[in-house]
Amino acid sequence: MAEAPMSCDCFVSLPPGSRDDHVIFGKNSDRPRDEVQEVAHYPAASHPPGSTLECTYIQIPQVEQTHAVVLSKPAWMWGAEMGANDQGVCVGNEAVWTREPVVPGEALLGMDLVRLGLERGDSAWAALTVITALLEQHGQGGQCKEDPVPFSYHNTFLLVDRNEAWVLETAGKLWVAQKVTEGVKNISNQLTVGAEISAEHPELRSVAQAQGWWDGEREFNFSQVFSPENPPARMELAKQRYKGGTELLQQHDGSVTAEVMMSILRDKPSGICMDSGGFCTTGSMVSVLPRDTSLPCIHFFTATPDPSRMRAPLSMRF
Repeated sequence: MAEAPMSCDCFVSLPPGSRDDHVIFGKNSDRPRDEVQEVAHYPAASHPPGSTLECTYIQIPQVEQTHAVVLSKPAWMWGAEMGANDQGVCVGNEAVWTREPVVPGEALLGMDLVRLGLERGDSAWAALTVITALLEQHGQGGQCKEDPVPFSYHNTFLLVDRNEAWVLETAGKLWVAQKVTEGVKNISNQLTVGAEISAEHPELRSVAQAQGWWDGEREFNFSQVFSPENPPARMELAKQRYKGGTELLQQHDGSVTAEVMMSILRDKPSGICMDSGGFCTTGSMVSVLPRDTSLPCIHFFTATPDPSRMRAPLSMRF
């Protein structure tokens, strides 16, 4: 029996993909069905110079000032599946596997990096630079489920603010990023950045060439070069979910609203709202980020599993 897909989907719509002059962000978090996923708010804070921060598995240096954040997070970990800060930034992550091996041992989880980007970044690009710097310093890895069955991965991120979005895809400490300034975009459990690269790790291509994955002459296509030759079944099966998400976004291109984004997150035929094996959609988030900075950003969260059953999500203004 094929292994069921076991992860999440992120979406963004920027004008003219949105009906109004808003950037719309959405994500479903697919996690073990018996895991508690909570919605939590943490106020902005000042921290003494030289203080440390206890993440899920490791300690890192704390910064002197952190932004207020609202997060949807598994209750057992420090990090978050998705969230927003008081600067109008939203971040979500997805599991991916690449030709770079997942290094055993404890490091920063992708979910830790989501929260760190939100606490420390005042724009989507700033959050991206926070994440890539921390990847370089501390690496990524560690057990991603509460039960003892090994489950670790690398990460892809969607980072969004009132003006633009960035897709950040990682392979160990290596990374590539693609800027999105208009229209609609989704990510899932696979590499999607091809040759249209906006920023990258300085050693990305030299590592690929040294490993024999790229000859240094043909066009450099990140997803082709770094996708594993024998991907996990869950990564292969997620292609259908990714394709379904792309089709749903394209159907509504030019008319995306918060309600449309919620309907996409509730979609069961595509598998975006999933309930399969030991996993299900445990939390959902939709954010409206007006281009007009005089208007507040509005964030909607479910605090229970299965968004198809939720008609009145929690909402918060920043």
